[in-house]
Amino acid sequence: MNKKLTLNIDDSLIDFAHDYSKKTKQSISALFEKFLSNLKKRNEPEDFSRETVELYGLFEKEPLPDKKEMRKKVHEENIT
Repeated sequence: MNKKLTLNIDDSLIDFAHDYSKKTKQSISALFEKFLSNLKKRNEPEDFSRETVELYGLFEKEPLPDKKEMRKKVHEENIT
C-alpha cells in the first residue's frame, strides 16, 4: 500500500530532483523509494557463517600483511 509523504527539503535539492527525474524518466517518488530501499538493505544485518563471524575484526588493529612478505617468510621457513 502506498501512502503520501510530505517532506521539507532545500529548494536547490528540489530543483535537482525535478531535473534528475526528467533526465532519468522516473518519478521523484520512485527515486526516493529506491534510495530508501538501498539504505535499508545496507543497514540490515547479514547472516554470516560462524567462521566468518570469528574472523571479523581480525586485522582491525593491524593492516593486512603484505602478500610478497608473507610468501618470502614461508619460503624461508620451508628452505631451512
